[in-house]
Amino acid sequence: MAKFQMDAPRPTHAAITCRLGTAATAEGRYADTEQFKIARLVGDSRYALCAAGEQIEAQIISRDPATQDGYTMGSVKTTGQISAICDGLQATPGTGTLAVGDYVVCGTVTAKGTALPAAAPNPKVCKATEQPGSAIAGTFNAANVGINIRNSMFAWRVVSLGDAGAVGDTCLIERVNEV
Repeated sequence: MAKFQMDAPRPTHAAITCRLGTAATAEGRYADTEQFKIARLVGDSRYALCAAGEQIEAQIISRDPATQDGYTMGSVKTTGQISAICDGLQATPGTGTLAVGDYVVCGTVTAKGTALPAAAPNPKVCKATEQPGSAIAGTFNAANVGINIRNSMFAWRVVSLGDAGAVGDTCLIERVNEV
């Protein structure tokens, strides 16, 4: 292991205020338990939690008890760095390793309403099957090309490993193409 190692997210652009949740109802709103989970844009000025294998677009930083248009108000960061937990490969979460330079997607998800573990309050990430700039994995078709393009648009990659990159190890990921 290197003597110097990046191990904490560096501050970058300020978080942006947005609506959070899946629906404009009490069931669709978010509580404090969603803090630090990764999210994606799902509607007009609104982010919701990522599903396993989806591209990372943001991290939920905070939520406010106030609502707007029935949705929770909160803030997300769409750039910078995120402390994460290695979760293996996109095709087989829970198996495989990550390396510095690997592009990642959302890993195994902690359910809505359940906080990230206090011991390691970081979301899980998996090595993306479709690595930006590489040949299409599997069948060359419109769907796989689209996934590769989307992974390039929302490219987060591993910049530091807390250990060997095995499942459960910590890592630091960084948005490559900050906006």
